[in-house]
This record gives sequence, C-alpha cells and structure tokens, in this order.
Amino acid sequence: MTPLYHDLSGETVVVFGGGAVGSRKARGLDEAVRVVVVSPEFDERLRPADDGTSESDGPIELVRAAPDADAVSEWIERFDPALAVAATDDAAVNAAVESAALDRGILVNRTDVSGGRDPGSVVVPATVEDDPVTVALSTGGTSPALAKALRERIEGEIEGAGEMAALSGEIREELKSAGIAPEKRREAVRRVVRSRGVWKGLQKGRSNGRQEADTVIEEVLNR
Repeated sequence: MTPLYHDLSGETVVVFGGGAVGSRKARGLDEAVRVVVVSPEFDERLRPADDGTSESDGPIELVRAAPDADAVSEWIERFDPALAVAATDDAAVNAAVESAALDRGILVNRTDVSGGRDPGSVVVPATVEDDPVTVALSTGGTSPALAKALRERIEGEIEGAGEMAALSGEIREELKSAGIAPEKRREAVRRVVRSRGVWKGLQKGRSNGRQEADTVIEEVLNR
C-alpha cells in the first residue's frame, strides 16, 4: 500500500462500532471532520465528561443503533461519508460496511483484517505530530500494539521538529530571495537541520535557535 495524506476537512466519516477500536479511530480524526459513530454502546472516552468536553479534537455525533449486515447499506446511503470505518466485533457487519462503501466508491477502513486489500480500502495509521511535522506509521494492521509502541518512541525523537521545520523553511526562503545558488541553499539548510547546536538552541527559544543557525549558514556561504 502506498502511504498518502488525505484532506477530509468538511467531509463526513462514519464509524461503525463504538468500542475501544472505534473510539480510537473516531478520536484520531481532525476537528474539521464531521465524525458520526453508530453503535449500541459507546466507549467511555467517546462520552462527554460532566463539563461537556471529551478527549476528541472535535465534536463526535453518537448514534445509538445496532445495524445488522442487511441494514448497513442504508446507513451508508444516509450519511454519504467520504470514509467509512468498520470497527464492530461482528465480522459480517464489518464485511457489509466494506462492501457497501466500495460499491459506492467510498473509502473504507476495515479494522478486523490485515494484509492485502481491495482498491479503495485504506489503513488509518498511528500518527505523531509536532505541527507542522506529522509522522505516520502502520504495521499493515498486523500489530496495533507495535504501532502504539513505535508511536511512543517517535514522540520523544521528534520533539522540537515543528520549530525546526518552521525555522528551516524560513531560512530556505530567505536564501532563495537573496539569490543564493541552489547548491549552496540546499547545503546550508541541510547543515542547519543536522546541527546539534541549532536543535539545542531551539529548546531555549526561537531567537537562540536562529542565532545558532546563522552561524552554520555563514560557515557554508563563506567556504
């Protein structure tokens, strides 16, 4: 499978199944997505707290229902989602979700299978973010536990990557505007993002990181 990022802003995603797996899928979606969870019961992390908040990034619509395999198609047609997630504990219902979605050209994520998939069937990876940097990883559905362990490890590895992305992007544009040759620009940015001094400087603040970066850039341009 080829990893891709897909913008679902303003779209609807329907999750069939409100247990632990369905809850994780629903809560992992961006707040710009309309998320509907259809299930007879809901994981406590989907239910609003006493103050009306939940662990999700945005509001999640909870529909208490237990559609059987024959009724799934009607639910898909009702919500017309961009993505359907099959996360129930009933293989027949999950298969019906997959079939109904693929018949309508809708993306589908079936959580109870791994390995080869039909065109239109997708895997939703575990993600780690330090805006604007996002790292996505997947085990192809074979080991969610490993995906979680790797995500926790990567979280520590990319700390500060968002600030570095912003700084290096800023430097790249400045060097381009100054008419610096492409080879020199690439070398300067490469040295900046690999500089331990710049990473440490950013931990103290953007101005410290920028000062360290300017020293690196000057060395490259004066060679």
